[in-house]
Amino acid sequence: MPPPDDLSAVASVLHEPRSATIPLHKLAPEAALRRLELTVVRRLEGFLHGDHQGLLPGPGSEANDARLYVPGQDDVRKIDWAVTARTTVPHVRDTIADRELEIWALLDVTPSMNWGTEGVTKRDLGIAAVATIGFLSQKMGDRFGGLIMRPDQIKRFPAQSGRTALYGLLRRMLAEPIVSDHTTGPFSLAAGIQRMARTERRRGMRLVVSDFLTPGDFELDPNVEPEWERPMRQLAVRNQVLAIEVVDRHEVEFADVGDLLIRDPETDFERYVNTSDDAARERMDAATAAQRERIRIALRRAGAAHIQLRTDRDWVHDIARFVMAYRRTASMLHQPPAGVTR
Repeated sequence: MPPPDDLSAVASVLHEPRSATIPLHKLAPEAALRRLELTVVRRLEGFLHGDHQGLLPGPGSEANDARLYVPGQDDVRKIDWAVTARTTVPHVRDTIADRELEIWALLDVTPSMNWGTEGVTKRDLGIAAVATIGFLSQKMGDRFGGLIMRPDQIKRFPAQSGRTALYGLLRRMLAEPIVSDHTTGPFSLAAGIQRMARTERRRGMRLVVSDFLTPGDFELDPNVEPEWERPMRQLAVRNQVLAIEVVDRHEVEFADVGDLLIRDPETDFERYVNTSDDAARERMDAATAAQRERIRIALRRAGAAHIQLRTDRDWVHDIARFVMAYRRTASMLHQPPAGVTR
């Protein structure tokens, strides 16, 4: 990966970042992705949505499920007055376009995502992953929407089609204010996944972009389920789920830098560790490896596809490698049995 243009990501090690660490035009070079196509293995309702145009132009007339009205994000003309009258709370009802693939990305921007030592923070690497998948999945009529999960609220950006809308979503994600350390609220990763499953009922593809670290969870036993595993499993029942795990190099490979203060930005945990002690460094590396293995096993149990992206590697190459492996899997799954021709 080329060296950063500034030291904003490096500065995140010493204090909280104030702005994005990567510009929009560097999120995902389209030239490197032009020949790749994200292959969806699971066929949705017999057809791959987006492969066929609807009979009539426009957003469609089939009514979707009602959901809570979000001021400033939803069109007041879509308010469902019947549901609003019954519940006394404003609800909107979206329409469903015919045969379109709807993709929703949940981006975790909690304080643990603000850290990075290799020129980009985990938060901005997650946005780069959303951009890459967005460019790969763009088809005529397909829609891409996003949810930004902060500890105190979840912001929803309606699904829209076209690259202009995708760029608008990415700009909003980059411009999202940085969450300060120790910010508290009702939303954890499990609650964010539940919100996405409850509000976005149309079958399609779901991206969950996070470091999958739960504050206060120090469990390393892979047989103990993380709190987000059950919501992830429920989400995967009706959708194809892609979990994008973002990791910084020095979270899994502790450097020999002498006495180091390890601080959790989401809890009050602080401890000095002598990283010059080989035995102590080996124990920490083994613990982080076990932590990541537990995440991998939990995602596999939940039925989600899994990509791990690191701040010290080229994320475009890693995603391209994942897509090519998915292509080979899809090709094998769709091959006829031995001795049978199509």
